Amino acid sequence: MAQEMEKLGGTSEEDDEEMDMGVKEEDDEDEDDEEKKANSDNAMINASEGIACPNSFQEQQQEQDQQLAGSGGPRRCRPKEEKERTKLRERHRRAITARILAGLRRHGNYNLRVRADINDVIAALAREAGWIVLPDGTTFPSRSQGARPAGAASNAAVTSSSSHVVPLQNPPTSLRGGTSPGFRTIVDYRSGRMKGVYMPTSSPYGRSSTTRSRTLTMAVDRGGTENSSLAGNCMDTVDHKQVMDIAPRLRERDFAGTPYVPVYVMLPLGVINKKCELVDPDGLLKQLRVLKSVNVDGVMVDCWWGIVEAHTPQEYNWSGYKRLFQIVRDLKLKLQVVMSFHECGGNVGDDVCIPLPHWVAEIGRSNPDIFFTDREGRRNPECLSWGTDKERVLRGRTAVEVYFDYMRSFRIEFDEFFEDGIISEIEVGLGPCGELRYPSYPVKHGWRYPGIGEFQCYDQYLLKSLRKAAEVRGHSFWARGPDNAGSYNSRPHETGFFCDGGDYDSYYGRFFLNWYSQILIDHADRVLSLAKLAFESTCIAVKLSGIHWWYKTASHAAELTSGFYNPCNRDGYAAIASMLKKHGAALNFTCVELRTLDQHEDFPEALADPEGLVWQVLNAAWDASIPVASENALPCHDREGYNKILENAKPLNDPDGRHLSAFTYLRLSPLLMERNNFLEFERFVKRMHGEAVMDLQL
Repeated sequence: MAQEMEKLGGTSEEDDEEMDMGVKEEDDEDEDDEEKKANSDNAMINASEGIACPNSFQEQQQEQDQQLAGSGGPRRCRPKEEKERTKLRERHRRAITARILAGLRRHGNYNLRVRADINDVIAALAREAGWIVLPDGTTFPSRSQGARPAGAASNAAVTSSSSHVVPLQNPPTSLRGGTSPGFRTIVDYRSGRMKGVYMPTSSPYGRSSTTRSRTLTMAVDRGGTENSSLAGNCMDTVDHKQVMDIAPRLRERDFAGTPYVPVYVMLPLGVINKKCELVDPDGLLKQLRVLKSVNVDGVMVDCWWGIVEAHTPQEYNWSGYKRLFQIVRDLKLKLQVVMSFHECGGNVGDDVCIPLPHWVAEIGRSNPDIFFTDREGRRNPECLSWGTDKERVLRGRTAVEVYFDYMRSFRIEFDEFFEDGIISEIEVGLGPCGELRYPSYPVKHGWRYPGIGEFQCYDQYLLKSLRKAAEVRGHSFWARGPDNAGSYNSRPHETGFFCDGGDYDSYYGRFFLNWYSQILIDHADRVLSLAKLAFESTCIAVKLSGIHWWYKTASHAAELTSGFYNPCNRDGYAAIASMLKKHGAALNFTCVELRTLDQHEDFPEALADPEGLVWQVLNAAWDASIPVASENALPCHDREGYNKILENAKPLNDPDGRHLSAFTYLRLSPLLMERNNFLEFERFVKRMHGEAVMDLQL
């Protein structure tokens, strides 16, 4: 037992004395705990069924005490071994609790009693964030906050009924020593990650009226007490009427005078057909003129490898893109161009099918190991395996040589657009959907949200790399993938590898995950080296996917299978940011419009935290001093989503003035062009540009 206590980390002698004292005082009470709990449960059940019962638990307990005293009957006797096991469990639990509370008292200046429980901790953190917590647990925003929104999960202490998880992204004020008001410096966020990160105060943006009323109803139902003294330092009183009076309305931050953030719009996936012809140029021209009328800065377009180099190696057809680029230049718009070395079709939002080049598919039929492969041997032809980067399997060329020849051809073909500054950025596709990640959650293989996905390292080339790494480490038997990592739609707790305390944190698990994530970084490093050579002084960027589901678990299983070694005790994005810094590349990140509370309501079992993930990745990039751009992961047409994007694009009162370098909207469509949706989009563009809007709700 002593060894287990040492593993939990050391505490001061004073804390140990407090802990031991608490154990000694409460051990004698252990024998009564089960009886009291059972009596309490029976009382609650009887009350719910309409059975006559004492008015309170105390009255029932008094009756039982009197009966015992009158009859002289002994207590229920439990076996000695059971008592000892109970004491050991309680000591273990209290040891952990004592260390948590000791740390909060010592470092956070929280005024917690010696035997505080988890409710005291949650209440203290909620009050720290500016919320009012009544003695009965009723929690709601204070008047001074102007009613904090239900969606501000970054500052609100929210408990999940299904998971008992408390998603707190911001640290207590006492950890922020000397930071300007409105900022939160994380000193020890998630076990040593994100050091010195500035977090903005909670968003002033409310949610929809339906959600606000639902939140308010919950606050009232949980017991608004009349003339009760408020917990903490607040001495006001509150009743039902006061709770109803503070119902929040949509409040917006004024972005007038803030930094200018360029806004681009993605063009439809099928704007160029498989013959490399521009589809409906007249209709596209009209839409682009409308975008230009609201001062959109430019558009983003995919240059598909499967279209340009479709039939014969090193024979490129750029004709449709030439006509498109000329239209964009005539309208004085800018271009973000994606080097798309992946197939289109089969993923969320794909409305066209554009496979890899035919000659690559022919090679794949005779050598399927050029594609990513899962444990069951299923191939994924969405993109080439990174194991082919240095293998001459593509008619005498390696994969990176094929990518370089394609990029160099594009640079030569469109030289005038580079010289005129029309092409402002090249985004280099590095994996499925053009993102830097493994294809760990393919819909075509049966994956459904929020499955953890599967490792994709079972082609012969990646297995050869794994064997070599295991031999170098001196453990050749580690040259295998995990055999207890579940399947595409497993949950972390259902697997031996990703569950709390699972093999992901074992010696073998750490070796495998280090190798798996390093393969991802090495692939990006190789391709970006050649991209920098091909495009010279033009800005290059890399798109990183937002794997936000299971973010609140210890293992971060979905991120691990995607190649991001980012469990709760390790920052998996700092190494990627450092690699991008080496090449002067920008980071383009997704899911900036998503709210944690929305995810919790829709898929509580996913334990997702997009807000926490966004802030971790943005700060990792800013700490590395690289430009950060972003885009929305899902279609967005409502003010709430736009406000969330603005909040992430321009953090409130950032002392370093950090903000997104650009934002790309997903995507141009007839739905966006509908009158109400487009008016909302126009308003969003103005605010991204730092202009004032007339209908701001303060």
